[in-house]
Amino acid sequence: MTKRVRKAVVPVAGLGTRVLPGSKTTPKELLNVVDRPILSYVVEEARAAGIEHFVFVTGRGKGAIEDYFDHHIELEAQLAAKGKTDILADVVRDLPKPGEMSFVRQMAPLGLGHAVWCARDIIGDEPFAVILPDMLMMAKTSAMAQVVQAHEKVGGNIIAVEPAPAGETHKYGIVALDGREGRLNRMTGMVEKPPLGTEPSNLLISGRYVLQPEIFALLARQGKGAGGEIQLTDSMVELMKAQTFHALEYDGITYDCGDKIGLLRANVAFALARPDLADAARAAIRDLL
Repeated sequence: MTKRVRKAVVPVAGLGTRVLPGSKTTPKELLNVVDRPILSYVVEEARAAGIEHFVFVTGRGKGAIEDYFDHHIELEAQLAAKGKTDILADVVRDLPKPGEMSFVRQMAPLGLGHAVWCARDIIGDEPFAVILPDMLMMAKTSAMAQVVQAHEKVGGNIIAVEPAPAGETHKYGIVALDGREGRLNRMTGMVEKPPLGTEPSNLLISGRYVLQPEIFALLARQGKGAGGEIQLTDSMVELMKAQTFHALEYDGITYDCGDKIGLLRANVAFALARPDLADAARAAIRDLL
C-alpha cells in the first residue's frame, strides 16, 4: 500500500541573487505577488494537496520567514480594535496549526541536495514532497495536489514537468521518458542543461517532487556536482536504478519568481486572476501600454 504524502521540504536558504537588490534584506520568498508573499501561495498550494507538516530549510538572514508564520500581536490587536476584520483575516490566514511547521538551518550554501538532506530527521521513513518556492504555479487543481494524486496512482517517485520554451532546453533539467502517452509517463533518466540537439525530450523539471526516503542515504554520500554543489538530481539518477520515477506533465502555468521578469509576470497574472482586482489591474496595464 502506498504511504500518504504528509510532509514537504521547502528549501528557502538561497540568496536570491537574480532579484537583488530587492532580496538584500527581504528573503526572496517573502517578496510580494500582488498583496501576499510568494510563500503564502506555496503553502496554500501544498495544503490543498494534503500536506500536514512543512519543513523549511533556512539560512542566515532568513529569520523573517519564521516571523511571517507567527502572530504579530500588536498589529492584530490594532486591526481588531479598529474593526478591520477583513484585513485581520488576511493577516492570520497563513498562520500554522501547532506543530505544522519546522525550521532547520542549512549552515552553508552547499546545494539543493544538501538542503533536502538537512530535513532527513524530521521527514523520517516516509515519502515526502519537495517544493521549490521560486516556482509559483497557477492551476485549477494545485500543482502539488496533481503530483500527490499521481503518486497515489503509481507510487514511487514523481517529478512535475512542463514543456520548455522553444530552443531553451539547454537552460533546464530535462527528463528522458520510456514512451510518451498522456501526462504521466515512466522516466528513464534526466539530464541537467543538455546541449541543444542532445535533449532527450522537451520536458523540463518544474520544481515539485514526491520522493522516497531512500534518497537521504544517497544524498549523505553524494559528492559535489554541477556548480560545486550537492545536486538533488545526481541522487535522483542514482535512486532511479532501484526505484521507479514518473514524470507528470502538470496542468497549469509556472512563473519563475526568482527572476525579475518572472516575478513581474506573476504579479500581473495573479492580479488579473483576482475578481476584486482584475478590472483595475487590466485598466492599469492598458494605461501603461
